[in-house]
Amino acid sequence: MWRNEKHNVLLLGGVNTTVNKELKITLIKSGIGRPKKHRLTLKSLGLNKLHKTVVIKGTPQVRGMINKVSHLLKVSE
Repeated sequence: MWRNEKHNVLLLGGVNTTVNKELKITLIKSGIGRPKKHRLTLKSLGLNKLHKTVVIKGTPQVRGMINKVSHLLKVSE
């Protein structure tokens, strides 16, 4: 993994991922009945109600949180 500073691109195993691109995240399934870690992840993303949409920069930390609860979310760039 290395970062190309000129183009602000993070290269992960041959896949180009733009760093800090804004992501539009919508909660489509409830966190009720999910593990506590999943509920806390939703809360840290700012998603506390169904169909709420937030726009967040796509940092590696945010992308990791999205991957953890991706089955509850709809993500668009």
